Amino acid sequence: MSAIGPTLEAFFIERLVGQRRASPHTIASYRDTFRLLISFAAKRCRRPPWQLNFDDLDAEVVGTFLDYLETERHNSVRTRNVRLVAIRSFFSFAALRHPEHAGTIGRVLAISPKRYERNLVTYLTATEIEAVIDACDTAKWVGRRDRAMLLLAVETGLRVSELIGLSRDDVALEHGAHIHVVGKGRKERRTPLSEGTVAVLRVWIAERRGAPSDPLFPTSTGQPLSRDAVEHRLAHYVEIASASCLSLTKKRVSAHTLRHSCAMRLLQAGNDITVIALWLGHEQVSTTSIYLHADMTQKERALARTTSLGVKPGRYRPDDRLLAFLEAL
Repeated sequence: MSAIGPTLEAFFIERLVGQRRASPHTIASYRDTFRLLISFAAKRCRRPPWQLNFDDLDAEVVGTFLDYLETERHNSVRTRNVRLVAIRSFFSFAALRHPEHAGTIGRVLAISPKRYERNLVTYLTATEIEAVIDACDTAKWVGRRDRAMLLLAVETGLRVSELIGLSRDDVALEHGAHIHVVGKGRKERRTPLSEGTVAVLRVWIAERRGAPSDPLFPTSTGQPLSRDAVEHRLAHYVEIASASCLSLTKKRVSAHTLRHSCAMRLLQAGNDITVIALWLGHEQVSTTSIYLHADMTQKERALARTTSLGVKPGRYRPDDRLLAFLEAL
């Protein structure tokens, strides 16, 4: 085996698990990054992954891989930068173990994250949410599972990883109904549930059966749903719902859009931004401020409290007939 294999194993076991005590979500994210990178490099070099060396993962290959994520896999710039963070973390670890590859490692570490425009968040209105949930075919087991899952996602604002990681033990439906999750950064939180969601979950859990530790939303074989499976099911329902709710055709809807929709519903209901940050499990309130930028309702209320300046509109009068003609075009 080449130097890449043992070094990568040591990086996960010694650095991530042993030293940093990284969360399962972080380890899964880093795992996916290197699974993609190693497969990409092996195909490019035409050799099996276990034979790859540091020279096969130089700055040119890593840069081409990052471009591949955007162009071929259609990942966002943010996802690209997340993958780069994982790669740079590994190469920083490798620099201490393999000084003979210092040149190659240094050039990879010099790759900078890509800048991107911070667009307003996309979220669904109440009408659009209802259209997507109503698209679930409750005559089928999969449809009943998905209806409960999407309803829970919109109400609680769970991340996809948190949603698919739920077990029956994480749901309390008696007095003070809530769900319990350990999210990003090992932050533990409990989110209350409405009566309507409790009723839907009761019916679903009674049908699901299984052990308390089993996934709350399993596949047909009883295994936890994957992130891609959730995205695929949501895209299917959005396509169906678009026929009756045309505004959905103008939006790019992902599972994270449901999280944004939850936050916007809370904000438009008059909840303080700090409460929303706690609800979503944000480390800092500044992260939650993106919803203030997207909410026109808050800005319109602020404008309504101001006094008009009383400036009268003027009228432009061109000095020449030719200019008047051009202005009228």
